[in-house]
Amino acid sequence: MLAETFALIERLTKKYALTVGTFGHAGDGNLHPTVLCDERDADEMKRAHAFYDELYEQVLAWGGTVSGEHGIGIAKKEYLARQIGPGGVAVMKRIKQAFDPEGLLNPGKIFTDGQG
Repeated sequence: MLAETFALIERLTKKYALTVGTFGHAGDGNLHPTVLCDERDADEMKRAHAFYDELYEQVLAWGGTVSGEHGIGIAKKEYLARQIGPGGVAVMKRIKQAFDPEGLLNPGKIFTDGQG
């Protein structure tokens, strides 16, 4: 699927008129497509988000993941439930609660509802 993913990134780059640099760990299929954009440009940011929405939806449909070795984080947390479902999110919340009952570690960085 690596070649198909590169082709998809190229197609979406053109579709959304963006500049995208892709790097990563091709040996294990871990890619980091990065949109190079000006966060002050609302239209460009809208296109960047649409790029990632379409890219991640296809990657998930192929059975891939939106997260590699870096975890979910702020940029990808809205895709977590799409990837692992509500049951998976519930398990992750219980694990986080067990290790961080006061919610002090990286608050708001993984779950869209502000927990964890």
